[in-house]
Amino acid sequence: MKRLYTLAVMLTALIFTTSLSAQNPASHPRTIESGPFKAGHIQGIAVDTEQKYIYYSYTTMLIKTDMQGHIVGSVTGLLGHLGDLGFNNDDGRLYGSLEYKNDAIGRGILRMERSSRQLDNAFYIAIFDVDKITREGMDAEKDGIMTTVYLPTVLDDYLAEVQTAEGKKEHRLGCSGIDGVTFGPKFGKRGGKQYLTVGYGVYGDTERSDNDYQVLLQYDVRKWQKYERALSQDDMHQQGPAKPAGQYFVKTGNTTYGVQNLDYDAHSHLWMMAVYAGKKQNYPNYTFFAADGASRPVTKALDGVPYIKKAKVVALKAAGKQQGEIRGWDWGVGSTGMCSLGEGYFYLSHNYKIEEGQGSIIRLYRFTGNENQAFESVE
Repeated sequence: MKRLYTLAVMLTALIFTTSLSAQNPASHPRTIESGPFKAGHIQGIAVDTEQKYIYYSYTTMLIKTDMQGHIVGSVTGLLGHLGDLGFNNDDGRLYGSLEYKNDAIGRGILRMERSSRQLDNAFYIAIFDVDKITREGMDAEKDGIMTTVYLPTVLDDYLAEVQTAEGKKEHRLGCSGIDGVTFGPKFGKRGGKQYLTVGYGVYGDTERSDNDYQVLLQYDVRKWQKYERALSQDDMHQQGPAKPAGQYFVKTGNTTYGVQNLDYDAHSHLWMMAVYAGKKQNYPNYTFFAADGASRPVTKALDGVPYIKKAKVVALKAAGKQQGEIRGWDWGVGSTGMCSLGEGYFYLSHNYKIEEGQGSIIRLYRFTGNENQAFESVE
């Protein structure tokens, strides 16, 4: 009997240790290979740490794999730009930015997909029921795996004409659409209700001064079921919240197409933003920024934005390199995929392109915040 008791204790300890190991971010695979695929380049990644799946967006295609990179399923048929991804632990679903627009990016996607369709400008959050993604080549419109919610605030800014110091300009705040998405608390809070946070794309126009902020919208998705609709690319719906729960600004200087990948790190309370470098000579043009999520946003006038009286501004973390009021890093990884795993650990995407197609090597890193190197590789 004593032996049986001892064995039971040992088994319980083993199960507990295994459970802790599974939850420990440092125990994740150091590298995961994805691709190559005949698709656009990788745009974003998200990890379901509980079920142990990783998701990748490849512009018009979603890939689901296990943590060793073996494909479980895929979603195809999109003619818009599927960007960054965020996994919602509260409802077990995957959220991604999805945009349709008649600009260089939108026309390029239609050419890549060999489509002659004429699509209206529209900006959505795509919501994937990931438990239903069980095979390759599932159809985004027909297989009951994806719903969408329309974001009219984004369309309004994208279509607006505004009076700037340099004259009339199209696209309020330089809005080119949306890309970065993630879940995190309300700005200024260290925890609590989780909001879907959506980063604007921002055109890299060097001849205007109203496009030097990253624009972040926060939404309470618990109220979104009434808006969700299956997407028909032949008849695009317009069901969505009239406005976000909050709009926030982070001054980084202009970047090329805004926040490419956005993630919240609960360990440091930082909002990580990976971007393509801007081209304005009066800014340092860093490629990685961290906004201080624990600091209270300050309501004030926006530099170079005469048509907005006051807005909520979130400060950059006092870390990394500094030029004037701008803090950040010359860190060239993360703009094609970034996912916080907890305790300061991240997966970052190293994208590649070869004759067979496009893919990525996903590598495990730990955020350090050091002046010259934002992350260190976990070996």
